[in-house]
This record gives sequence, C-alpha cells and structure tokens, in this order.
Amino acid sequence: MNKQTDRSGRHERLLYFIILCLAGLLINFVGAHVARMFSLPIWLDVIGNILAAALGGPIPAIVVGFTANLINSIGDISTAYYSFVSLLISIAAAWFAGKKAFSRPAMLPLVVIALAFIGGVLGSCLTWILNGYCYTEGISGEIAKDIGRAARFSPFLSHISADFIIDLFDKAIQVAVTMVILQLIPAGIKKKFRIFSARRRNRVPFLQKILRRQFSLRDKVVAFVVAVCLLIASFVTYMSYDQYRKSAIEQQIPLAYGALKVAKRYIDADRINEYMEQGEKAEGYTETKENLAHLMNSTKNIEYVYVYKILPDGCHVVFDPDTADTPGEKPGAVIPFDEAFMEYVPDLLEGKKIDPIESNERYGWLLTLYEPIRDSGGVCQCYAGVDINLNFIDIGSKQFLAKVFCLFWGLIIVIVTLVIWLADSFVIFPINAVARATGEHNKNERPEITLRKLEAFEISTGDEIQNLHSAVKRNLRDIVGYIEQTNRQNAEIQAKSERIEELQAGLIDALAIIVESREEITGEHVKKTRAYTDIIMRQLLKDGQHTDVIDDDFMRGVKISAAMHDIGKIKIPETILNKTGKLTDEEFAEMKQHTTSGASIIDMALNEVNTGDSDFLKHARDLALYHHEKWNGKGYPTGLAGEDIPLAARIMAVADVFDALVSKRPYKKPMSYEQAMEIITKDSGTHFDPVIVNAFVNASDEVRETMKKQLYNDITKEE
Repeated sequence: MNKQTDRSGRHERLLYFIILCLAGLLINFVGAHVARMFSLPIWLDVIGNILAAALGGPIPAIVVGFTANLINSIGDISTAYYSFVSLLISIAAAWFAGKKAFSRPAMLPLVVIALAFIGGVLGSCLTWILNGYCYTEGISGEIAKDIGRAARFSPFLSHISADFIIDLFDKAIQVAVTMVILQLIPAGIKKKFRIFSARRRNRVPFLQKILRRQFSLRDKVVAFVVAVCLLIASFVTYMSYDQYRKSAIEQQIPLAYGALKVAKRYIDADRINEYMEQGEKAEGYTETKENLAHLMNSTKNIEYVYVYKILPDGCHVVFDPDTADTPGEKPGAVIPFDEAFMEYVPDLLEGKKIDPIESNERYGWLLTLYEPIRDSGGVCQCYAGVDINLNFIDIGSKQFLAKVFCLFWGLIIVIVTLVIWLADSFVIFPINAVARATGEHNKNERPEITLRKLEAFEISTGDEIQNLHSAVKRNLRDIVGYIEQTNRQNAEIQAKSERIEELQAGLIDALAIIVESREEITGEHVKKTRAYTDIIMRQLLKDGQHTDVIDDDFMRGVKISAAMHDIGKIKIPETILNKTGKLTDEEFAEMKQHTTSGASIIDMALNEVNTGDSDFLKHARDLALYHHEKWNGKGYPTGLAGEDIPLAARIMAVADVFDALVSKRPYKKPMSYEQAMEIITKDSGTHFDPVIVNAFVNASDEVRETMKKQLYNDITKEE
C-alpha cells in the first residue's frame, strides 16, 4: 500500500466521521425542535447520539452528545450541566451497539430501559439537586403527584418515578426512530461509518487478570489516564467547591457591614446604661428595638441583629429583637461567650474592631460581625452585632458542586474516551497486530502467510510504532526470500533424489526380471506382488493395524524391495526352476535354498553400503529370507512363527502365494479369483497372519481389479 493510498484512506475516514457527527447533531436539533413545536411531553434530543453509536461506536456518539449540549448551553447554560447525562447515554448506546443489540430485536427493550434509567433517573436526580424542587408543572408534575398519592412515595421518589415513566416512552420512540434510519441506510454505507469500532483484541476476564496479575498495555494506559483524570478532577472539584464557599461567605461581609452602619444610626451610645437598666421603659427603647427588628427582617440572610455590651463576665444584652423562632433576651441579661469568640474577648473588652467570625455552634452556621458603638467622648460603650445565616451556602454549594461535577466530569469522559481510542488505534492495536502476526509465525505458521497478515492491516502512526511494523515486515521479507531460495535448492535436490530412486527401482526391477526369466516367468510377477503388497499395507492402515510400524518410509521400502524377494533363485539350476513335474525331495531341498541364497546376496550388498539410506535393502533381506515362513512355524528356512516373522515378509507371503495361485505356470493352470481367495482365507492362522488375511479380504474389490488388469497384461503379451 503506497503513501498516496494510505493518505486517501485517512481522508475518507475523516470525511465519514465528520458526516456522521454532523448528521447526528442535525437529527438531535430537529428532534428537540419537533418536541418543543408540538409541546410534546418528551424530548427527542438524543436520537443522533444513539444513531452515531450504532453506526460508528463510542467516539462519534460522544462527540455528538457533548457538542449538542455545548451548543445548546449558549442560549441556556443549564443545558451544559446535562452533558454528563447525554454522554452516559452515548456510552451506553455504544456498548449495546458493540453487543449487536440494534440488530437483535429481543435486546431492544433492554436498550430502552437502560437509556431511560440514565435519562430519567439520573437526569431527574441531577434536576432535583440543581433546582431543589418537588413537583414540576405539566404532565411530569401531574404524574409525580398521582404516584405520590397512590404509592405514598416521598416527593423525591415520586418525581424520579414520573420522570422514568416518561423517559421510557421518550427513549422507546428515539430507539424506534434510530432503527428506522438504520434500515434506510444501505449496508455498504454502514460499513463506511464503522471506522471507530473497537479493535479486535485478546480479552481476559478481569478477575482472572487480577488473580494472575496479567494486565495488558491497554489496561495500564487506561488505568493511568483514568487515575490522572480522577486526581485532577477531584483536586479541581475540591478547589472549586472550597473557593465557591469562601467567595459566598466573603460576599456576605459587605451586606453585614452595611446593616451594622444602619444599626449604629439607631443607637444613642450615651444612653446604653439607661437602656440596660430600664429596658422598654426607657424613652425610645421600643422604637429602636423595632427599627433593629425591621433591619433584621429586611434582608433574607440576616439571622440576628443585636446590641451587646461586652464585659469580662460575658455579653450583656442591650437590644435583642425577637425572631420568628426565638424570643430575644431581656435587657441586661448576660450571655456567655461562645468558644469561637474566646480569642477575641481581650480586643472586645478594649473596644477594638475585630474581624468577622465564622462559627457553627448552638445557633447554627453563622458569620458574625461586630461594630463598636462609641459615645460622644469616643469611648466604646457596646457593640452592634449581625449574624449572617450561612446555611444557604450549603444548598448553593451542593448545586454548584453538581454543576461542576456534570461539566467537568462530562469533559473527563470525553477526554478519557478519546485517549483510550487514540491509544487503541495508534499504540495498542498496532502493537497487538504485530505481536499476533509474529506470534502465529512462531507457532509454525508459514512466514509468507505471516507477511501477508502484516501487510494486510495499515499502520500509519508516523512514529516508532510504524517503524517497528516496517522493520518486522522487512525482516519477514528477508526470511521469506531466504526460504524461497532454500526451497528452490531443496526442490532441485529432491528432484535429483527422486530420479536416483527411480533409476534404483528400475535396476532392481530389471534384475528381478532377469532372475524370473530363468524360470520362464514373465516380469509381471514383480509388478503384481508389488501391487498386492501396496494394497495390503494401505488397507492395514485403514483398519488401524500396525500403525506404529507402517509409515511412508516403510511402504516405500517394501514396495521397492518387493521385486527382490526371489533374488536367490539366481543360484538355482534352471532344470529345477523349469521342471514341469513334481520336484523330488532333493530338488525341493535345493529349491528352498533360494531364500538363504537371496539373503546372502543382499548381505553382500549391505556390506558395501555405508550410507544411512539402506532401509529398502534391509526390507529386501527380510522378504528374501522369510517370505516362505508360515504363521504356525512350519515354513522354511528358519521355522519362525507368529509375529517373530518380520511384518514385511508376512505381507509378501500373502501377496506371493495369491499371485502364484492366479497366475499361469509351466507346471499348472491359473486358478480363479474365488478359488485363490478361498485358499488364502482357509490358510489364515496356519500359513498366513490372520490380520493380514483380513486386510486382504477387506480390500477384495481392489485386489480383484488389480488381478484383472494384470491378467489382461499377461494375455496381451502372450499374443
């Protein structure tokens, strides 16, 4: 694959990725617009996510989901907070797509339930945290109220249940629309979008990985990225949360000081002692107290406004307006110092200004600010105090935390997914592909096949991974070239060896024919016995007999040496070989010596052969010496019995006798196939090995055809 083709392929994949993302965004906007235009109680805003996941996997689905929420947040910032939910829907849809759920109708209800749980339950929880409401307006609120009354659920559970029910309907429609679109897209186009599907990789159960402590490079990369993102996200979230709380508290300080300035204008510092002694009987006391109460109630977050005279024994009440929940202390009452104020008591006794004090004790979480009130002589007579209730910050901080979590963790999901995909595509998959190919090569796969596999997939990372891939391919090309050259040389050697073997077999056949010609027998006996021994050996293998002995070398050696089984007859006088009548005992005794004579001749040949390739001569010696031995031990020349007789000789015994029975001789006429086969089977267990006879009978069809062919050849030659 050249660079131009490689570049063209990358451009095509990028183009289809962009098309898929734009189509997904367009479908999301159209669906949401239709839902708003017809005031539908559903949203239809993630069809593009689901379609992108079904066609292209998690990457385009996440891009569509995140981008859609990002664009919508321009007009409504609250939409951005739901990007986290949208991304979870994208990931879930991609996971189901990987399980072929969109091509299996039986799995679609599970897809709908899972997406509805994410959108309805998790989305509802997020809405509850952000807005803190009980029942919404419209159909969702009505269903929630009905559920609350019928099932006696809490407002929270009623709200979640209602949203889940509505979301089931919403996601069922969106999945159905997705399925319709998928059916309309041609199969060839669908394949174009499968550019970000998960690469094939060896999967090991997670528990097994833990037990064996075997983690792939992909697992390590993912774990590292996730750990870093978790660390960063946790740190940034905490810092943002802490900064929000501090900022919210600091924003209350100007409000408190403003209230203190107003309070100071209501107080006549020269009459503080009078106020403490006479209380409401003092002139103007009630009016001042009412002004302070009005000031306290005028601002939502001001919990208390009061005036204390600080003395060593505690705070002496001057003014303490009543609140809705707590009646104020009477003038002159002494309130002990809270623990949070102890370090400031010396400064308070001296009439100094102190910094705001944050406390969370018996009166709750408060921010307290004191402002000294001085008389006409400049002496501090008392302090005006304002307590700001900070509990609202808890609620706001939780909402802020939820917003940060959704925004930041939505971005983290995008980053982690992209990093995983990049690692898979440009590191993990290329390395695994090279490892698999070279690993299979190490398992005795032919190198040229391995090379084709390496060249079949494209690696264009432009870094060390691509260099590794190229280096492995170069090495394999060198290996393949070397092997091809070696194979050519071996083929030439093999051809020469086969030619030598053919010449060797031809010489043996010629020698055997010369020997047989002394007996007035045609050379067909050599070919026929060889054919019958071949039939018997192949049938023995089919029958599962002697598989530990009979192999390609054994069969080749026996077939070559079969022609030499009667080589010893070269030493027998022709008068005996060609006698038409019955041999005398002396003549038969001399005839039997052809077995030992043949063995002697082959022994001389063996003594002259120093190479290791003399197995056929060893078979030839066994055939020459033992082919007249009998299974019952009554044969000649040594009287061997049973399996003491070499297997090659036991095979030749059946082949030799059968051919002798069905062939014409000077001293007899040929027998029919049936007659000869009857004699062979009758002598099974006495003359012949029963296993070999059984194989010979099992191959009777092939034996008959071979006999007919050889008989035809004999007749043709006689004519």
